[in-house]
Amino acid sequence: MLVVAALALVVAATPVAAQDQPPLPSVPQSAEIQLKVERDGSLSVAEAISVPDGVTMDRRVPLRVAAPRHHDRVYGVRDVVLEGRGTANVDSGAFTVHLTSGASIVRYTVDGAVDGNRVTWELAGGWSADLKFIRASFAAPRIPTAVDCLAGPPDSDFPCAAAQIDHAGLTRFSQQNLAAGQRMTATVELPAGTVPANAELVPAKTIAGAFVLTAPVGWAWTAFGVLLLAAAALVVFARRRDAGAGEAPKAELVAKGGEFASPEGVLPGHAGLLLHGRAGAADLAATVLDLAVRNYLWVSAEDTGWRLVRRNPPDEHLTTFERAVFDAVVPEDSVALAELRKNHVTVASEELYADAARRGWLARRPRRLGRAGIRLAFYGVFLTVLLALTVGYAQLGVIVAAAGVAAAVASAALPARRRAGAELADRLRGVAAELASVAPQDLTEPQRQLVFSRALPYALALGELGPWVAAFDALDHPPPVYWHDGDSTPDQAGCFATALAGTFAPARRGRLLDTVARDTGSLLPAETPETARSS
Repeated sequence: MLVVAALALVVAATPVAAQDQPPLPSVPQSAEIQLKVERDGSLSVAEAISVPDGVTMDRRVPLRVAAPRHHDRVYGVRDVVLEGRGTANVDSGAFTVHLTSGASIVRYTVDGAVDGNRVTWELAGGWSADLKFIRASFAAPRIPTAVDCLAGPPDSDFPCAAAQIDHAGLTRFSQQNLAAGQRMTATVELPAGTVPANAELVPAKTIAGAFVLTAPVGWAWTAFGVLLLAAAALVVFARRRDAGAGEAPKAELVAKGGEFASPEGVLPGHAGLLLHGRAGAADLAATVLDLAVRNYLWVSAEDTGWRLVRRNPPDEHLTTFERAVFDAVVPEDSVALAELRKNHVTVASEELYADAARRGWLARRPRRLGRAGIRLAFYGVFLTVLLALTVGYAQLGVIVAAAGVAAAVASAALPARRRAGAELADRLRGVAAELASVAPQDLTEPQRQLVFSRALPYALALGELGPWVAAFDALDHPPPVYWHDGDSTPDQAGCFATALAGTFAPARRGRLLDTVARDTGSLLPAETPETARSS
């Protein structure tokens, strides 16, 4: 029984050597090669090489080769066995063989040789010495339908000496005198479905290859597309909600206690932000006028123009923006409008926007989103360059940059107003309608004096200065202007308001009056208090 078991082990251990043994070369410095495609798509190779005495032969086969469309084709070599004198191994992306004198047999298995129905492998190539004669056979589960073989320099298309399918279905190749460094590559086309394809294509290590569309990049583009559609839907919904404001409600300029009624405590400087998304010259002028109406500034008339004089110091009732306007417009005890116009005084609107955001009327998100989007776009450009020069997948950087651009565009497209801001904008439109159609006769004498001056900055900011001033100036007893020296009339107060808006208007002097008249809805103003009195 022990003898039988030992014989069985010997038989089981020798079938590969017995059945896949290629014939030894009869000519020195030549090769006999056997190839067999297994049913799982792997390619079994056995090479018998004869090396003359006193000579060494080295072979190096790159396992990553160029393929069309900026791809590289990657082969895998495993289960390497050398029978003879030398070494054979896979290292640093290449299959290397070093042989000394005598006949040696190298066996190995190739993965990635099957691309569709075509099997491709380099039968001989990368040898450091000439090969006098090469003969190879190729076996497959089914008879091939076509064969091709190239021999010569790597970039040549010279055919092999012989490449044919014999009567038994075995494919045979042969070539004589293959010079050192030249290659012999065989391609066999099998019937469809003979073996599964296992070719591995990866992006080439080039700038163009770094931008090749791969599966991870494709999934990233899909995710970006989904997020982009979601963001577009959000923007459309927000804009429709913002544009779908109802009709302007009727406003009451006088509260029950007889005081001027400002909706939700909105300031004149807020009007431009709430209605148009930006603050302009009229809003800055309305803020200065409101400071005068509230007794923080005094308006005096001189022959050369109007002058603003500090009347009371800023207190806790002023917002940060109003304090900034107060300090910028009247840095000393007094200032003439001509000096303001000459010095081009402006006040940044960040504090005004922040105040509106704190009150819940405007969203901070669009501005933050825009800045974040710009930064993300620059990061994406940097990432694209970095990936293109290193590991590839540069389209991931393009996606990041595109996401940043999309965020910046969404920031610009998103309405700045919150729901409360949109509702307040409707109420401001109601105030504007009331200012344009006011009937001062329905107000008491004390109410006329208070409401005219308190609403004057709002009329300037909302573009209803002309109708508002005209309605009160037409009274038999117009209300006095308590914040202006002398016996000023509503018309003179309106002229001052228009000139004040012209002082901050971003226009050349030749276009200044037309700009102010268009923005405020009033008649062209008189140039000085003297001409205002004469009118």
